[in-house]
Amino acid sequence: MSRRSGILEFAVLGLLRESPMHGYELRKRLNTSLGVFRAFSYGTLYPCLKTLVANGWLIEESGSTPEDALAAPLAGRRAKIVYRLTAEGKEHFEELLSQTGPDAYEDEHFAARFAFFGQTSRDVRMRVLEGRRSRLEERLEKMRASLARTRERLDDYTLELQRHGMESVEREVRWLNELIESERAGRDVKGSASEGSAQQDNTSGETGGLPRHRDSTRPDPSDDTTR
Repeated sequence: MSRRSGILEFAVLGLLRESPMHGYELRKRLNTSLGVFRAFSYGTLYPCLKTLVANGWLIEESGSTPEDALAAPLAGRRAKIVYRLTAEGKEHFEELLSQTGPDAYEDEHFAARFAFFGQTSRDVRMRVLEGRRSRLEERLEKMRASLARTRERLDDYTLELQRHGMESVEREVRWLNELIESERAGRDVKGSASEGSAQQDNTSGETGGLPRHRDSTRPDPSDDTTR
């Protein structure tokens, strides 16, 4: 399985965990909710869905009323298929959510993982955020070293492009710092909370303390300029 197809399967399972959907609706959600999937075709989505069905993680159901199902063949239309997550599919998705390996820190995979942080436990969120920050700090160090070596040979426009890329990475590092500090503050609050409040806490869906932004601009984790 390629890395990108693995990300797509993860995102499909996550969206279907929220509610069953037919293919067109699922494609719209992938495009609008997850920036990493801004441009992909039905030719990519449907083989993924078939694979998930074959693995027993999804089932296909008719999304039409009985009357519509009878009328569709007469009208020459195919009955609409709705995809539903199975118990095995939910278990598999939760297993994927718990993984914090190096792939979770890469640009595309991190964007997809972040989109489902609301379904991810706090300790896993922290490991993913800290891993992503470390990865970007390494990238930033390499970019600075490269710029220092080559700046005398670059024209003004290429130099400006290099600076723009560095600023994008620096902006995401600052954003990650805010998120990490908010998660830590949320953990401290939870630790000092009353027993009754702790019992109401949903471990798999802790939202933590997202930072209060002074402006509405947040870095896009899938922004190509951070590559």
